[in-house]
Amino acid sequence: MSGRVFSLTNVTAAWQLSSRRERYNTVKLLDWRVTMSESTGRKNAHDYKARLVWDGNLGTGTTTYTGYGRKYRLQIDGKPDIIGSADPIFRGDANAYNPEDLFVAALSSCHLLSYLALCARSKINVVAYQDEASGTLLLRPDGGGKFESVTLRPTVTIAPGSDEKRALELHDTAHDLCFIAASVSVPVHHEPQVKVAQTPRTTEKSTEMESRP
Repeated sequence: MSGRVFSLTNVTAAWQLSSRRERYNTVKLLDWRVTMSESTGRKNAHDYKARLVWDGNLGTGTTTYTGYGRKYRLQIDGKPDIIGSADPIFRGDANAYNPEDLFVAALSSCHLLSYLALCARSKINVVAYQDEASGTLLLRPDGGGKFESVTLRPTVTIAPGSDEKRALELHDTAHDLCFIAASVSVPVHHEPQVKVAQTPRTTEKSTEMESRP
C-alpha cells in the first residue's frame, strides 16, 4: 500500500466557545455563530445540511475516466461556496480544496474550538494559536483506501500569568470533547506546544524630550 500525506497549515484562532458541562445534556453555544438547521425533534440533535454541485461535465460526461473534470461546489445556505476538486494524484486541481484537505481541517478546527472553550473557562488566556496538522492516507490496489492517522501539532501562546501546565493538559480534554474526533475511527494524535507571550517592553521618554514644547 502507498501513503499520501495531507497537511493543513496556519489554522488561525477564532474565538468561539462551546460548553463542556452541557455537552451531554443540552448543547449550549457561547459566542458561536454557526447556523444550525431545524432540530430533528430529539432533544440534543441538530442537523447540518450541505448541497454539492458537480461542475466537471466537459461535454461527454463520464464516458471515460480521463474525460471529465473533478471540480465541484459545496454550498451551505448563508455561507460562501467552497470550490473543490480531487487531489492531483486523482486528476484533480491542485489549487482547489479536496475532501482529504477538508477532513484534516475539520479535525484541526474542531480541536481548536473545544480547546479555546476549555481555556476560557479555566481562566487561561490564549492570545495565539496555530496548528500544523497532517494526515496520512493509505491507498489499496483496488482504488480504495483510508486515513491511517491524523496528527495535530498546535502551538498555543498564552498570556503571562496563565497556567502553562494546565494549558497543555487541556488538549487531552479538548480531544475528548471534539465532535469531529468523536465521530471518526481514525486515530487522532496530538503534539501540542505551549508558549508564554513575552511582556512588551515600555519605552520611557527622557526628561529632555518631555521638557520640549
